Amino acid sequence: MGARAVPLNPRGAERAAFLLAANPGERSAPLQKAASGGELARVMLALHVVAESAGEDRALVFDEVDAGVGGSVADAVGARLARLARRQQVLCVTHLPQVAAYADRHLAVRKSVRDGRTLARIDDLDGEARVAELARMLGGKRATPTSRRHASELIDAAARGARGADPGRRP
Repeated sequence: MGARAVPLNPRGAERAAFLLAANPGERSAPLQKAASGGELARVMLALHVVAESAGEDRALVFDEVDAGVGGSVADAVGARLARLARRQQVLCVTHLPQVAAYADRHLAVRKSVRDGRTLARIDDLDGEARVAELARMLGGKRATPTSRRHASELIDAAARGARGADPGRRP
């Protein structure tokens, strides 16, 4: 059998489909059926990384691109975002300290309720305030000396990785 003819429409006669096999041994399926929200976000990150050589001035926004990951995978996502941010503006909403540690600028969004209304405040963090926020992300509501030390180590490691030849490459 030959290829099925696709009718001409205002966008042309081509169709493209992204297929995903999310795990080894799984069959490929259309992205919209095979991917979770976190996987979709990571596929979009991968597409943006591939397209980064396009050289266009643009801002990229990633909302919880790290959903469902942790540890070394979260660190790899942070490294790839940092690499992407070398060429264009990247805004990333994250709840993972491994990703936040790679930020050039760290903004914390804080919500509160006053007189029955939700208010949002954005704090620009640097220095000790940034360490404290990453420590809070690591350890819950209260930062401990251990979580602060770990936060500082994350920031230092991300800074070294961001200056390396390719922070997303595996050893």
